[in-house]
This record gives sequence, C-alpha cells and structure tokens, in this order.
Amino acid sequence: GFLAGMVVAAFSRYREFHADAGSARIMGSEQPMINALRRLGGVEANELPGAVKGFGISGGIGSLFATHPSIEDRIAALENHRY
Repeated sequence: GFLAGMVVAAFSRYREFHADAGSARIMGSEQPMINALRRLGGVEANELPGAVKGFGISGGIGSLFATHPSIEDRIAALENHRY
C-alpha cells in the first residue's frame, strides 16, 4: 500500500547513499563520484532515457516515493561525509 511504498523507497534511497559512499571508498576519494553526479545533474530530464526517468529523481511530494535521493542530496552527503 501507500505506506509500504514510502518505506521501500526510503530504504532504496538509503542504499543509494551507501552505494555512493562505497564507490568513493573504492576510488579513494569522493571527488570522482561528485564529478559524475554533477555531470548527471546537468542533463535535462527530457534528454534522459525512459529507463532513467523511471527512477523518480525529482523533488516535491514525489520525492517521498523516489527510489533515489536527489543529485544535490547525494553530492551534499559525499561532500559532508554523511553516509
């Protein structure tokens, strides 16, 4: 139901933050991951393939159901070591 969808999405976002952190650890620095996310953030939504649009990377009330945190939140977490 409604609540279950929010819980699943929140868990997915949590895992995404940790995946970003794992990538940063493997590369020895957060900067390559931050750079990659900034490049992704510069792409307009209408330029994204349909499969990527389905990840629900957006703001507002829809962010409660988004399976990925926003690009800005992911970058901030890496910059502030919040993962």
